[in-house]
Amino acid sequence: MTSQNARLEELIAPVVEATGFELIRVRVTGGKTQVLQVMAERPDKTMTAQDCATLSRALSPVLEEADPIEGAFNLEVSSPGIDRPLVRPKDFEDWQGWPAKLELNRLVEGRKRFNGVVAGMDDGNVAFDIEGEEETALFPIGWIAQAKLVLTDELIKESLKAGKEAGKDEAQEEAEIHEQERS
Repeated sequence: MTSQNARLEELIAPVVEATGFELIRVRVTGGKTQVLQVMAERPDKTMTAQDCATLSRALSPVLEEADPIEGAFNLEVSSPGIDRPLVRPKDFEDWQGWPAKLELNRLVEGRKRFNGVVAGMDDGNVAFDIEGEEETALFPIGWIAQAKLVLTDELIKESLKAGKEAGKDEAQEEAEIHEQERS
């Protein structure tokens, strides 16, 4: 993580948490007009378009006041998506048993890219069952340049199921709010 991204995360994380979401990643990309990408989700691992709009509205005044990026930039709030990046130790714990791709920031046994299955965390290291290997590999989390889940039919099915459950919960909350307003 760059020092700019770390400073932005310090600024953004409290707003994300206060709004009821979990911060996944902060990243600045682009050229002339930069893009500040804030990736977040609900604790149940869902994130609707309405959630993105809510978080964007909460972040905008904080970013406007702090002016943390030189020049013009666009704020992009998004969900991690189905084939989500794995960034935090928590991600590797939460997604144990799911197929993923890892790319390291250095060579290990002559390679940087690995396909396999997330096996959690082990004493600060990412545990990963590499395709074709018998032993679970352990990589220091600082060595991981990129990691993401592999899009599979099972992952899509699980994501759709979680989205439906979250939609039911959201509808129930709205009904309760409307009932309280009528009382």
